[in-house]
Parts: sequence; C-alpha cells; structure tokens
Amino acid sequence: MEDEGEKSNIVIGLIENRAKEVGVAAFDLRSAALHLSQFIETSSTYQNTKTLLHFYDPMVIIVPPNKLAPDSMVGVAELVDRFYTSVKKVVMSRGCFDDTKGAVLVKGLAAKEPSALGLDTYYKQYYLCLAAAAATIKWTETEKGVIVTNHSLLVTFNGSFDHMNIDATSVQNLEIIEPLHSTLWGTGNKKRSLFHMLKTTRTIGGTRLLRANLLQPLKDIETINARLDCLDELMSNEELFFGLSQVLRKFPKETDRVLCHFCFKPNKIAKVASGVDNARRSQVLISSIILLKTALDALPLLAKVLKDAKCFLLRNISDSICENEKYASIRKRICNVINEDVLHARVPFVARTQQCFAVKAGIDGLLDVARRLFCDTSEAVHNLANKYREEFSLPNLKIPFNNRQGFYFSIPHKDISGKLPGKFIQVLKHGSHIHCSTLELASLNVRNKSAAAECYIRTEICLEALIDGIREDVSVLTLLAEALCLLDMIVNSFAQAISTKPVDRYTRPQFTDNGPLAIDGGRHPILESLHNDFVPNNIFLSEASNMIIVTGPNMSGKSTYLQQVCLVVILAQIGCYVPARFSSLRVVDRIFTRMGTGDNLESNSSTFMTEMKETAFVMQNLSPRSLVVMDELGRATSSSDGFAIAWSCCEHLLSLKV
Repeated sequence: MEDEGEKSNIVIGLIENRAKEVGVAAFDLRSAALHLSQFIETSSTYQNTKTLLHFYDPMVIIVPPNKLAPDSMVGVAELVDRFYTSVKKVVMSRGCFDDTKGAVLVKGLAAKEPSALGLDTYYKQYYLCLAAAAATIKWTETEKGVIVTNHSLLVTFNGSFDHMNIDATSVQNLEIIEPLHSTLWGTGNKKRSLFHMLKTTRTIGGTRLLRANLLQPLKDIETINARLDCLDELMSNEELFFGLSQVLRKFPKETDRVLCHFCFKPNKIAKVASGVDNARRSQVLISSIILLKTALDALPLLAKVLKDAKCFLLRNISDSICENEKYASIRKRICNVINEDVLHARVPFVARTQQCFAVKAGIDGLLDVARRLFCDTSEAVHNLANKYREEFSLPNLKIPFNNRQGFYFSIPHKDISGKLPGKFIQVLKHGSHIHCSTLELASLNVRNKSAAAECYIRTEICLEALIDGIREDVSVLTLLAEALCLLDMIVNSFAQAISTKPVDRYTRPQFTDNGPLAIDGGRHPILESLHNDFVPNNIFLSEASNMIIVTGPNMSGKSTYLQQVCLVVILAQIGCYVPARFSSLRVVDRIFTRMGTGDNLESNSSTFMTEMKETAFVMQNLSPRSLVVMDELGRATSSSDGFAIAWSCCEHLLSLKV
C-alpha cells in the first residue's frame, strides 16, 4: 500500500446498540496497529465518540446501515454525516459486523498471544468492538487489495481509556493542536499551539506519537517517571544528548512506513482485477526494502551511543533492540540480495537509480537487460543535452528530473536572446528560468520510464523469498519503529525544547498518589515564548481546598491562567519538564473546560441551555481525579464574570454556577 505522508492512514469501524454502548475499531495502516474500544455513551451528543474520532483523525469511517440509536440520540451514522463531512463514510451491511468472526481474526492477526490480550474476557463483555474490527479488516483487505499477515498486528483493547481523556472542545480551548481563531488571524499569526511549539521531531512517526501523547497523556506514573528519568540523563549528559541527536538523523524519516509492506501481503488476484499499476507497487516495495536496510545499517551507531546509558528507558532500548540478534539476521539476508552500497535517497533520479540497481548483478538475466536499457536511455538524455548546448549556444542548460515529468530542460532567462527555437515545446516560466522539453526528450523519457518499470517488476520477483523471510520477524520491526518514534519524541522534541530555554526555566514535575496540585512560578508554555516579560503564577489545590475562583477586569490574564494550569498538567503527564520553579501533581484522568458559550441555532438551544448541557456532560463523566476549568461562569444569568478551576467534586461543581 502506498504511503500518504503525514496524512491519516487510519480506518475506523463504528457500531452501537440500544444500551448506549459504542464499539470502536481503529486500524492504523501505517503502523500496523489495531486499537479496540467499547464504552457507554453518556451524552446524547456522542461526546466520548467525538473525542475518540478527533484523536484518531480517520481517513475512512465504516458504519452499519441501520440506526439503532437509543431515544434522543442521533446514531453513529448520522453523527458521521453531521460532523465529519470531509471524511469518507462507508456503509457496510450488518452481516459484516460479526463479533464471532472478529474474535477469530484478532486471535490470528495479533502479534501477542491471545491470553496476554485477555481476549476471552473482551469477547464476552466487549463484543461490539470485535464486530467493528471484523468490518474494518474486511473493508481494508477488499479495498486495498491486500491480505493481513498472521501475527503481525499490534492489538490493544480499550487503549484510549488507559490515558487521560481530553474532549474535543477542551483540545480547542486549550490550544493543544491548533491556536484559537487561527483561520481568522491568517498565516502571519505568531501565536502557536502546544503541538506546534514541540513539533521539532525529525520523523513522521515521532510527530504522530507527539500528537497522540498531547491528545491522550499518560496516566501510568511508572511510565511517566521513566521518561522523566531519561530527560534527566539527557540534560545532564551533553555527549549522550548530542550523540543521540546525530544518530537519529541517520534513520530515514519514513522508517515506520516499512511495516505496512511486511504486515500486508498483496492480493495478486485483486490487483489484476483492479488494474493497479504493478510497476508503481513494485517500486514502493523496493523502496521499503532499501529504507529498511538503511535503518538496520544505522543500528550499530545507535548501540554505540547507548552503551553507557544509565536510565531504564534507554537501557531497555539498548537491550531489546541494539543487542537483538534478529536485526543482524535480517540485515544479513538483505545484504545477500541487495547491493551493499545501496542507501535510501530522497533526490528523485538518485532514488530511481538506487531502486533499479538494488539487487546484485547476475541474479536475474532479464533484470540485467532492463538495467542496460535504463542506462542507455539515461546516457542518451545527457548526450542530447550536450548536443543542444552546442547547437543553440546554451551553456547553462540543465536537465533536472522529477517523478511526474521525468527529464526536462531548465534554461536561465539571461541565456535566451529573443525567442526559443521552435524545437522546444511545453515552455513554462519558472522564476529566473524557463522549463521546456522537445519531442526527442519526450521519446527518451518514455523509454527510460518503461525500462525503469521493467527493472521494478523483475526486482520484486527477485525479492519475493527475502520479503517472505522478513515477514516471519515482522514483530521485531514493529518494536524498532516504536523505539525510534519514542526516541525521536523525547530527544528531538522534549529535550530540544528544554535545551533552548535558559537554565532552570523548565523543571521536573513531582508526582504523588493523593497529594495536592501545587505549582510555584508556573508560566504559560506557549505565551512565554512570545513575551519576555511573562509574569509567573502560583496555584495550590488540595482535598481540603479544591476550588479556586479567579476574578479581574478584561484582558487581565484570567483565561491565560486557566490554560496555563491545564497545559502544565498535560506536559507533566506526557513525561516532559514543565515551565515552573516547582510543581507537585497527582495524575489527572480527565480535563473538562468551558471557555465561553453562545447560542446553538442547529439544536435550537439558548446560551443558558447550551451551558446546562455542557455542565450535565461534565457531571456525568467526572471522577475524583478530574480537573475542571470553567470560564465566564454565570454569563447567561448575571452580569458578573467569574472563572474557576476545580478538582471535580459534585458539591463544588454545583456551586460554580451560583
């Protein structure tokens, strides 16, 4: 399957029953992971479902045709129609949502043992998500023309609720992913979101992991402290920090992309019937093999940097990856077929040449013939360029290459006196140059592309045995991709962000089981990068005093104060240092925010009614460990302007509207 760059590669199946239960199966085609969740929807507006959909950002949503929604609820099919118009919606028959078949599929495709997943318990209690999984896998195999390899998928059950839950409205209010009113302020706006501030990762997988952590921070204190211990060592050991930064540059940006080509076998019958370009498919597969080889070549460098690491996280990566003999075995098998000097390249023609000459000479005679033709046509193109330079007195004529056009001529304006000769066609102005072609060049492009396509197809045939062997160890490739994404996020995002700030501006947060939330000298992580004179703020919340009301005139920083507390908590629970002199926190399981509410004409609700619905949603979903932030309290009933932060507790929450 072809990669979509940074675009979403997630397919989601949704199904519900009349007991207000919703089953979700999210199939990540890029990382070969299947995430299953089932929960009771406590809101008639499907707030929990919206939160999950916002987190996954799917490219396709699969729903059953019948709307078996409880009374006063719109149903998942109508929910998709109303709120996710830009996402492709697929309606599959209810027979495709078969929980029994879903359980069998998950057992066969999961990389872990079924007993480790607790599949028997999930099959009895959480049948809806297994039904959604059956429909999702069936659509993927049919639509993409692939067969999922046995024991290749990373399967997680109820994964989203093992993390802090932040609803879509709070994500927007806190400016976690996008700044508020960014479309109105335009591209010149300097204000950034928390995601944009930390987005210094070098790989696509690292960027996605960062986004996932910000939307669903961790709740496990042991994992959080493991990341913080890693940051402690990186900040105190400059040699380790810069060594890891340099080594991670050696790994290709798309390392996690290779997984999908080994976890999914092409369905040859489906490919022939659909008329898919075999050469293009072969090219993508060859590129993945080269990319995997480049990543494995860099592993010894990573092992050298990590050999003296002391923290648990880095030692665990060193032991499980750098000292794992399976990677050396895979690399040896690759080097038996692939040329040693072949590396992943991003320059189009260099990449095409590397792909054509990836396999060693003498393995396939027809491949050698196709390569000869490819070299002859490439040489003919350069000879043609030399001919035109002399014939038309164009000494600076160049022959760039891109995947869409192939070869074309680029001539500086200053070298052209009058009009170009009539031989040049497809003339386009491009800055200080003119891009054009000729009939001779077009003919050579066709022959060169045909020769390259033949090389791709013959190379794939030579690689079939190698690919089947790699698929047997696909689980270790999944582990490698996860480790590289995690290192990229911690080193190139967290540690890089901290190292660019003055000493002691960011400090390690302390976590307690049932202690207070105490922040001394806290600062807004986004705004302090824009304003040098940002005034620090303190906060203290405990069981005895679990509510704070903040009042003040307009533009005095009340909303900034509210955002600051939530963002500090989020940063701490993703395992990053926080902008404060000192912070002691306890793990938060949900964050609720409401910062200004207006009329809702679609639901025929006044401002007061909208506020009551949002408050009801908070009341139904809060727990003793939830953090509640309310802005502009009582606006619908009085002229006073109040703000509050509270550890969720029914008595205090009710008092917020007084």
